[in-house]
Amino acid sequence: MPDVKHFDPSAVIGAVTQLLWQRGWADTGIADIVDTTGISRSSLYATFGSKQDLCLAALHRYLAEHAAPAFAALENGGRGLPTIAEFFGGLITARCTGPRARWGCLATNLQTNGTPRDEAFRDVLTEHHRRVRDALRTALGSANGLGQLRPDLDLDTAAEHLVLVAQGVNLRSRAGADASTLRSAVAAALNALRRPGDTTDTWPR
Repeated sequence: MPDVKHFDPSAVIGAVTQLLWQRGWADTGIADIVDTTGISRSSLYATFGSKQDLCLAALHRYLAEHAAPAFAALENGGRGLPTIAEFFGGLITARCTGPRARWGCLATNLQTNGTPRDEAFRDVLTEHHRRVRDALRTALGSANGLGQLRPDLDLDTAAEHLVLVAQGVNLRSRAGADASTLRSAVAAALNALRRPGDTTDTWPR
């Protein structure tokens, strides 16, 4: 097996990210990581510390590559409900098509299927929840400013509701729900936020 000096730690983190995303924390052991990366157990421990440290690095990688760009699009879209619909459309496409179809979301998977009893993991997942909620709240603020939303709508509560909708997409897609069903459910959730008479497109393409 490669010596600790002769492998790319970043590539290992990338491989572990894919493994953890697909299989989950409980079903990803050090032996699985050794088999996937071809790096010896001793080299992994010498470079990364524990399994928890390596998987935490993988979670950070996942959030930087997959979550952060989506949050930026929500915050900078400026079109209100269509921006939110695009966010959900991209989420559904990512969850239901391509090589990672039915993998769900790594952060949601860790929250629902178990994580190590480690404060660092909890802190990262809590911050992730805050980031997606705040990004959705920003987009809802734009929608409100454009007159798209019901006047009685509490934007903070609506943002939390949409986080739950996103988590539902992640979980249901992993369980096998088809994209059409998920789009219809998301459209219903977004339509419930609209001002009566508003014709803004809320279909998540």
